[in-house]
Amino acid sequence: MDRRRFLLSLAAGLAGTAVARGAAGLGDAAPLPLPMPKPEAAAARAGSEPPRGLPGVQAQVPPTGVVDGLPGEGALLALTIDDGTDTEVVAAFARFATDSGVRLTFFPNGCYQAWADNAALLRPLVESGQVAMGNHTWSHPDLTTLGDAEVAEEIRRNRDFLRDTFGVVDSPFFRPPFGAHDERTDRIAADLGHPTIAMWNGTFDDARLIGADELMAAANRWFTPQTIVVGHANQPTVTTVYGQLLELIAARCLRTVTLADVWSTRL
Repeated sequence: MDRRRFLLSLAAGLAGTAVARGAAGLGDAAPLPLPMPKPEAAAARAGSEPPRGLPGVQAQVPPTGVVDGLPGEGALLALTIDDGTDTEVVAAFARFATDSGVRLTFFPNGCYQAWADNAALLRPLVESGQVAMGNHTWSHPDLTTLGDAEVAEEIRRNRDFLRDTFGVVDSPFFRPPFGAHDERTDRIAADLGHPTIAMWNGTFDDARLIGADELMAAANRWFTPQTIVVGHANQPTVTTVYGQLLELIAARCLRTVTLADVWSTRL
C-alpha cells in the first residue's frame, strides 16, 4: 500500500477526521511527501460534508475568559498550531489536512510570510470549516510588557490580516503569545472581538527544537479525550511523523475537531 492510501485509509477509520500537528524540527529531517488528492476525491469529500461544524458535535456559545480543555465528556481532540515561521511546514499542514481530513485550528502570526504564501491552500479549508483560525497577535510579543495601545495594535492588525487573507470575520479565539496574559490584556482582546482566551492542556513540547521520538512521546502523553494540544508550524519534524500521529488517533478512537466545532463561530 502506498503512503497516500495509508494516510487516507486511517483517516476514513476516523469518520473523516484524523490528526496531525505540532512542529518541532530536525534540520536534517526529510519531510513526508504529501501529494494533493485527486480532484474527484476532493469533490466527493466536499459534497459529503456540511459547510460548517461537525455532525455529532453540539457547538456551544464561546465563553468569555480562559478555556484550557474541551468541555464535557467524549473522545474529541483539538489540534491547535501556532506561529508559522516556516513556509514549507505551513504548506505541509495544509496538504496533510486536505489529504487526511484532519481538522485543525491555526493561530497565525501575520508577520510571517508563510501564511500569505499558503493562502490559496488554506482559504478553501477555512471556508469549508475543516480549518479554523484564531488571533495570536501580529508579531508574537509578550503582551504583558506592552502598553494598552500597543496590545490593541498587535491584536487589531492580526485580526485584520486574518480577515483580509482568509476571510475570517468572527473568530472569538485569542491565544496570547507564550501564554502570557492578565486581566488587562484579556479585556483588550475581548473589546476587539476575541473574548475566549484559548489556552491548552496538552502539548507537542515543540517550542524548542526536538526530534521525532520526543514529539511522538509528547503525542503519546497528550493525545487523550477532550484535550487541546498546542504545537507550532515552525520546524519540519512533524512532517515526518504524520502517519504515526494518525495511527495513534485511530488506536485511541479519538476524533479531531476545531475549536469552532466546539464553540460556534462563522469562520
